[in-house]
Amino acid sequence: MDVRPLAERMRPETLSQVVGQEHLIGKSKIISQIVEAKQPTSLILWGPPGSGKTSLARIIARQTDSEFIELSAVTASKADVVKVVSQAEVNQRLGMKTILFVDEIHRFNKAQQDAFLPHVENGTIILIGATTENPSFEIINPLLSRSRVIVLEPLKKQAIVTILKRAAKQEKLSTKKLPSTSIDLIAELSGGDARVALSNLELAIHLADGKTIDQRIVELSAQAKVPGYDKQGDNHYNVISAFIKSLRGSEPTAALYYMARMLQAGEEPKFIARRMIVFASEDIGLAAPAALNLAVSTFLAVERIGLPEAQYNLYHCATVLAKAPKSRQVSEAMHKAINLAKDYPDLPVPLHLRNAPTKLMQDLGYNQGYQWQAGFKHAEGFMPKELKDVNLFD
Repeated sequence: MDVRPLAERMRPETLSQVVGQEHLIGKSKIISQIVEAKQPTSLILWGPPGSGKTSLARIIARQTDSEFIELSAVTASKADVVKVVSQAEVNQRLGMKTILFVDEIHRFNKAQQDAFLPHVENGTIILIGATTENPSFEIINPLLSRSRVIVLEPLKKQAIVTILKRAAKQEKLSTKKLPSTSIDLIAELSGGDARVALSNLELAIHLADGKTIDQRIVELSAQAKVPGYDKQGDNHYNVISAFIKSLRGSEPTAALYYMARMLQAGEEPKFIARRMIVFASEDIGLAAPAALNLAVSTFLAVERIGLPEAQYNLYHCATVLAKAPKSRQVSEAMHKAINLAKDYPDLPVPLHLRNAPTKLMQDLGYNQGYQWQAGFKHAEGFMPKELKDVNLFD
């Protein structure tokens, strides 16, 4: 009897078994090309939990005939790294490739990451690191420059449903014992994490004890209530719309309420932060220019810290944006400028504004009368003569 957790038993062994991440494993995509050429290369796999980082690393090793050695940055010591390098050196002499997979590589400090460099450079090891954190901030530049950063996306709900159906078939669960509505619910509560979905299914099977796995059992196994919010459905757009309209209407209480609903339902916090960046320019703009700095800083905080701590940053930003004065000047001027450029796409740049790196250009009047000084205004203005009276901010 296989006593491994269901999530481990369902781990794909070939690329053809992988669900999701089509941008990496589809025809002529990067992972497929590596496997087909049997030429593994050092990679940093960046993606959320349960998106398939470990599975892809193991598949690459298996399908490129490489020895696979796995370390966790949380528990690995210097002695473990030395042992791996020694084994890899033996493999290299025998003509065998060694893939060292480091889970949570961002947990290694700079000195520990530096230790890999010479062995990656001379080909002793092929390093595949997995991280949930932005590699730009957590991985040293020399290691990044010697690796390809591969971005994995959270699994879509339909991909999770496909994985759960496979698991149900393997566990010999009939549609009566595991209705499609329960599969959908488990997928919805997984937050795009296949491991969470399979773990919740496994617990639900035990809790059901041979009975039908209904909504109550799913909620019990997931330790979550079903929110009235579907990240792929109409309510998703309704709630984010209400959030933005509350910000625009300077109603912080409503804005925070809708944000709380989104976060409790498992909405991607970076999605919310991105929308606030847009809002800061679109709806606040010139009325409070510093709002954009706060929104961008909030996105970086969410990216670097993650939930639950980054909730403070999200609520802080939303409160400030709601209370800030509003102006549509930037947005309106932008649309006017876009239309103006469409209507007059080929008007010549006035001679006095053109660059004049040669004497011939100077003799032709390029840059004539222009002075390099702060606030300088040429007598002929800055617009083509056909548009000299246009003002986008009228």
